[in-house]
Amino acid sequence: MPKLPIVSGKEAITAFTKLGWQISRQRCSHVILTKDGSINTLSVPLHQTLGPGLLRDLIRVADITVDEFTQVL
Repeated sequence: MPKLPIVSGKEAITAFTKLGWQISRQRCSHVILTKDGSINTLSVPLHQTLGPGLLRDLIRVADITVDEFTQVL
């Protein structure tokens, strides 16, 4: 299993937008991302660092690999 990078919420949002996700809306400290053709949404909190479980789950829901995520960082 590849090692997850330590990223902030803003860095994760930037990486997901490079992968085709778009910012749909923001509610308080959570940014909701959507992608055309996908029924899933990503809810990314604007925290200093994202926990490894949350980041791995976001990557899984986005249907990408950890390697693809780290390459766009």
